[in-house]
Amino acid sequence: MAAIKLKKQDMVQVITGKAKGTRGRIIQVLESEGRVIVEGVNKAKKHQKPGRGSEKGGIIEKEMPVHISNVMLVNKGNEPVKVRKTVENGKRIRVEKKSGKAVD
Repeated sequence: MAAIKLKKQDMVQVITGKAKGTRGRIIQVLESEGRVIVEGVNKAKKHQKPGRGSEKGGIIEKEMPVHISNVMLVNKGNEPVKVRKTVENGKRIRVEKKSGKAVD
């Protein structure tokens, strides 16, 4: 499996599927599955029983995972870019493939 180049809190854009063009922040990275959960994308309704504490029962909307290949990182210029990892000064950093600029 290829290395995942996206991190939690990255702004990404969905590039395929019914949510194509939608942007959101990554809530969670599921590295073993090769998927990410993006805020406001791929929502599903879930029937939930009330819990013991303050949890309420009913139908809740929950974000479901999206495959990592279906999202692209959005850079500071507000456009989707491909990313690669390189070593610079002994540190691994993420770099845009086209321009060579550092992402973080």
